[in-house]
Amino acid sequence: MKKKIAFFDTKPYDMEWFDRLNTQYQLIYHEAKLNPHTARLAKGCAAVCGFVNDDIGKETIDILAEEGVKLLAMRSAGYSNVDVKAAAGKFPVVRVPAYSPYAVAEHAMALLLSLNRKTHKAYVRTREFNFSLTGLMGIDLYGKTVGVIGTGKIGRVFIDICRGFGMEIVAYDPYPADDERIQYVGLSELFQKSDVISLHAPLTEQTRHILDKQAFESMKNSVFIINTSRGGLIDSEALLNALNEEKIGGAGLDVYEEEEDFFFEDRSGTIIRDDILSLLLSRPNVIITSHQAFFTEEALKNIAEVTLQNMDEFFAGKALNNVVTERI
Repeated sequence: MKKKIAFFDTKPYDMEWFDRLNTQYQLIYHEAKLNPHTARLAKGCAAVCGFVNDDIGKETIDILAEEGVKLLAMRSAGYSNVDVKAAAGKFPVVRVPAYSPYAVAEHAMALLLSLNRKTHKAYVRTREFNFSLTGLMGIDLYGKTVGVIGTGKIGRVFIDICRGFGMEIVAYDPYPADDERIQYVGLSELFQKSDVISLHAPLTEQTRHILDKQAFESMKNSVFIINTSRGGLIDSEALLNALNEEKIGGAGLDVYEEEEDFFFEDRSGTIIRDDILSLLLSRPNVIITSHQAFFTEEALKNIAEVTLQNMDEFFAGKALNNVVTERI
């Protein structure tokens, strides 16, 4: 009999690749997010597959264990929404550490280019036969300094893209990459030098609100802020204030610290009861996309492949290559 796997927060594009690549499991898809109210749906399943905005705290984990779940497989790189300590001794947690660094890094550059050259506004104008250039002024990225916070695989790919634009690069990472081409500096120096700051760091207690009121105050005027990592890296209220004070030239955000109630869903017919998100969306120099940086065919294929491989390793009793041992 095939082992049952419960998937939560699933969309048609998730099902497509898992159904295409799966050969030995019975996949049970739930549109609902995984949380203490939905965890009982995993009854009778050998494993659960979660995603970035599921609530997988101690209560959820305890319920999953009660229902006989033996493995939690995250189909994401990040797992800051998982109480890893609570899972210890109950079941292992595995993840997909790298599905496509190119997808995320390219989206970060797309946000920067759109913010700077305002192509999104030009697109709307010309569809109404408005060919005015007023308000569309940008700057040359060539020769400008980009500060990259986090130099894992995604951060390094983004650095390579920026080099192609002729930009100067400074970087901050408590665990520097073995790359002589990267100039590492302290955070304060990065803030002072950068015309663009792009976040590519995991969310930990140390990185939460790494961009806060004090950080924004120490930055150059008109700096561009790009975040394709985790929303909690930025203090959203501080960002809004910096935008209102015209300290920040623009923000390109693919993530938001309270996104779990909104992102990946169609909320166009509802009232958004998040004043900070609503105000950010109303600012003319802010672009927010719905956590789509990862969203390429190659990335979705890789996510499905690695997630299924993680399950294969576990049920075959093999060593787990992508097991989570501590928070990233």
